Amino acid sequence: MKILITGANRGLGLSLAKEALEEGYHVIAGTRSLNEAATSNLTVLKENYNAKLDIFHMDVTEEASIEKAAQQTKHQYGSVDVLINNAAILNERDKSIEELDLAAIQKAFDVNTLGPVRVIKHFLPLLRESSSEKRAILNISSEAGSLTHTYSGDYPYGMSKVSLNMLTEKLRVYLKEDKVKVLSIHPGWMKTDMGGEKAPTNPDQAAKDIMKIINDKIKIEGRFAFINADGTEREI
Repeated sequence: MKILITGANRGLGLSLAKEALEEGYHVIAGTRSLNEAATSNLTVLKENYNAKLDIFHMDVTEEASIEKAAQQTKHQYGSVDVLINNAAILNERDKSIEELDLAAIQKAFDVNTLGPVRVIKHFLPLLRESSSEKRAILNISSEAGSLTHTYSGDYPYGMSKVSLNMLTEKLRVYLKEDKVKVLSIHPGWMKTDMGGEKAPTNPDQAAKDIMKIINDKIKIEGRFAFINADGTEREI
C-alpha cells in the first residue's frame, strides 16, 4: 500500500511515516522544504527503509509543487492508496478579535484548508487508479473545528479546521460510490512543536490509532465523518 503524508518531516506526520513504514507500507513523504534541517528525521528513515520511502517537495500553499509531486508519483507508481492531509499551522493563538492580523488568518486558511484542497485536486486521480480495498482520504483536523465545543481564541486555526471538516463531508458524499473512506480525524492534544510539552498525548500513539483506521481494525460508525483517532465520533 502506498500512503502519501503531507507535513511528514516532524510531529504527527513523522510518526505516521514511521508507523506506516514499520507495517511494510510505502510512504511518500511530503515536506515544505527539502533542506537538510527540514528533512533530517526523514533522512534517517530513508537510511533504514531505502526504497520504501520517497521524500518529495510539497508546499501545500504552492499548487505547482503539489502538481509536480503528483506527476512524480504517477510516473513512478501509477497510483496511490491513501492520502493523509497532515500539514497545518497554528497562529495568532492569544489574539483577540480586535488584535487579529487578517493576513495571518488568510495564511491559516491557505495551509489548513486550501492545502488539502490542492493535494486532493491533484492526487485524487491517482487514488482512483488504486485497486486497494483500503482507499482513503484522511484529513487531520482538531477539536478546535467543532461548532458544538467552540471556545474563544485560536480564531484562524478553529475557523480553518471547521472548513476542513466541511471539505471532508463534501468529499464523503462525492466519493461514496467510489468506496473511498473519507474522514476528519482529531488526533488529540499531542506533544509536538504545535502542541507543546504540556500535551498529554504522544503522536506515536495517535499514529498507531490512525493506522488501525486505515487497516479497517477500528469500526467507524456515526452520521458525520469527524472522529477521534480511536474511531469514536466527535460532535461536529
